[in-house]
Amino acid sequence: MILLWGSNARAAHPIFFHHVLRGIHNGARMYCIDPRRSESARWADVWLGIDVGSDIALANAMGKVIIDRGLHNDQFIRHATTGFDDYVQMVNDYPLGRATEITGIPGGAIEEMAIAYATAETAQICWTLGITEHHNATDNVLALINLALLTGHVGRYGSGLCPLRGQNNVQGGGDMGAIPNKLPGFQDVENDELRARVEGIWGRSIPPKRGWHLTQMFEAMEAGMLRGLYVIGENPAESEADVNHARKLLDHLDFMVVQDIFMTRTAERADVVLPSAADWCESEGTVTSSERRVQRVRKALDPPGEARTDLDIVSHMAEAMGGGWGRPSAEEAWDELRRVSPMHAGMAYRRLDALGGIQWPCWNEDHPGEKFIHHRLWADPLVGDPVPFIPTEWVTPVDRLTQDYPYRLTTGRHLDGFNTGVQSGGFDSPIRIGGTLDLSSEDAVRLGVNDGDVVRVSSRRASIDVPARVDEGLREGLVFMTLHYPETADVNQLTIEAWDPKSGTAEFKATAVRLEKVGA
Repeated sequence: MILLWGSNARAAHPIFFHHVLRGIHNGARMYCIDPRRSESARWADVWLGIDVGSDIALANAMGKVIIDRGLHNDQFIRHATTGFDDYVQMVNDYPLGRATEITGIPGGAIEEMAIAYATAETAQICWTLGITEHHNATDNVLALINLALLTGHVGRYGSGLCPLRGQNNVQGGGDMGAIPNKLPGFQDVENDELRARVEGIWGRSIPPKRGWHLTQMFEAMEAGMLRGLYVIGENPAESEADVNHARKLLDHLDFMVVQDIFMTRTAERADVVLPSAADWCESEGTVTSSERRVQRVRKALDPPGEARTDLDIVSHMAEAMGGGWGRPSAEEAWDELRRVSPMHAGMAYRRLDALGGIQWPCWNEDHPGEKFIHHRLWADPLVGDPVPFIPTEWVTPVDRLTQDYPYRLTTGRHLDGFNTGVQSGGFDSPIRIGGTLDLSSEDAVRLGVNDGDVVRVSSRRASIDVPARVDEGLREGLVFMTLHYPETADVNQLTIEAWDPKSGTAEFKATAVRLEKVGA
């Protein structure tokens, strides 16, 4: 059983989706929960066309069905979890009738999926940005985790929770400490004992309070508290929600450095641009996959012109600023990481080479790496702390639909594009659609719009003109755009910057808009 939830993996994660298809061909059933009947949904046994932003209500209703029918894994719950009674009390407020009213999904379909998930021998929930790009992103994920705890579909072969990362090596970035409240290896920076241990290795003091995430950085720019910015491999001048506001803030900084392989719209605003190498093929290092597998990256080409690897640039910057780091090799930097992060301690380069990669945690050089990160939940006696159920209540998207803004705009990816199009936009593709406003046939008739007609899309923040495209995978009232073509369809002028206080992620997936035809 596969629940593909808030993910068009066929377009956004095509290599991963080949593994999904292998499972389907081997007999696995797949339910796809997505507002659109996407390319992925067409492979599903059942597609549930959920209303944008109602995922928690659906998950809670499933939980109630499972409990009411006695299909929850009582033994696992008593052995490995806490907070079950509070969870039961909360999901009782989500009967099928109310869930249908909120989600738009028939109660019979919700019930069928809940029973199928609970009774499957093995089951996985796979999700991506359709779950996490909301103002309550963390609660969305917690609602899915609750379902896995309820059924015991976690920590064993064929069952689990599978967050599909938005970009290559996002997992590795988090592992290395590129999170404002974490040191390498997900060690809490506000934990005095953990912080002191790392300070001893680095020989430097570490601020005892968490830093700003990206959204808080922009708030700090607006407040005049952040005056300089060093941007590495990021393009916020095109990727931020309410991007016109973001561009104004970037333009009023005292100083900005951009380190990138392309002259992005962010780099064009910089005081200094540092040309970096394409580290996936022009330097040595490591990469971590979504299954926590660390693998070697090997240099295949020399960087062009004056471009340097990111490690080389950062090391030179540190030297110029009096840091005295020297010029560490990729392996030397990795060995330092192994000293700092206990969960990487056993991953010497020679072992990564010999084994073709190792999954963390890997505590020492005799350890093979953990195949299942939550396998401990099945150990008797339990290893470590039990996992809490965390009741999560449904709330509506921030950008409300009204008579003036009656359409729900959601965003996503095309198979031939990547993020803001900086890397993929320079190449032709026989399957390229380009920047369009996709809408249902019913809405096209109502507006008198045909394919290619120009439509003005207006949110509470901006208006843009884009060509229309009728998509039979969309329902009335739901429209779709992709972020790959900001030069011609700058969708992030429209999106709202409301963000999740726990993760910092903006609500890209739920914008209220109005539409009007402006030309053929």
